[in-house]
Parts: sequence; structure tokens; C-alpha cells
Amino acid sequence: MNERNYCEVTVLKGKTLASVSGGVGEDSIEFRTTDGETYLMYHEQDCCESVSVQDIVGDLQDLVGSEILLAEEVAGETPVDFDDRYLDSYSWTFYKFATRKGYVDIRWLGESNGYYSEGVSFRKLAK
Repeated sequence: MNERNYCEVTVLKGKTLASVSGGVGEDSIEFRTTDGETYLMYHEQDCCESVSVQDIVGDLQDLVGSEILLAEEVAGETPVDFDDRYLDSYSWTFYKFATRKGYVDIRWLGESNGYYSEGVSFRKLAK
């Protein structure tokens, strides 16, 4: 891992979560594992851009207490019902998770004037 501990969301595969916090409209989601690790999915906001969780399909609590069987990032898909008439630039990032208890998709939307980052970061926090 690099100095800020950035990693891929796939690092959660095979782990069991003790808790998940965050939700729609927020700019971060925190994942705590049963082995004491903490991961943060977030965006560092800057001028002239906005990146936040737009939707969560499924129940985040289905990720708690059961092994993560699927953890992946899918970028670039645009929902069919999305109205982009008033945006200069936008990016969708989807995070897909599964356990034996259920599936969860976290949809992030980044909007900007085209100059700023619209991406989502994932990193392991120091203990």
C-alpha cells in the first residue's frame, strides 16, 4: 500500500464486517472489520465539484456479521433515468457487495465543471 494506504475495495472480499456507517447524501462510508481494521470510502471535496452517495440498493446491515463474498467497483455506467441536462461533467461509480445475507450496491455520483476530480477513494485507516 502507498503512504495514504489507498487500496482497492476488493480487499474486503473474504473479510467479515463488524459495522458499516454512512448513507445516502453523505460523502463517506466507513467499514470496520471483525479483525480491527477500518476502511473508508470517501471523496475529498474541492471547489466547484460535488461527490456523494446517491443511492444504496439493499441494506448495508446485510454486510455485517457475514463473510464478504463479492466486493467490486464498476465505474462509467449511467442509470437510464438520470437527467444530465444541467451538468458540465459527471461520473458514476458503483460498489457492489454480497454476503450470504444479501446484496448491496452503493451508487456514488460525482459532478463538476469538468476540471475537478469526481472519483471516489478507498483506503485503510491507520489503527
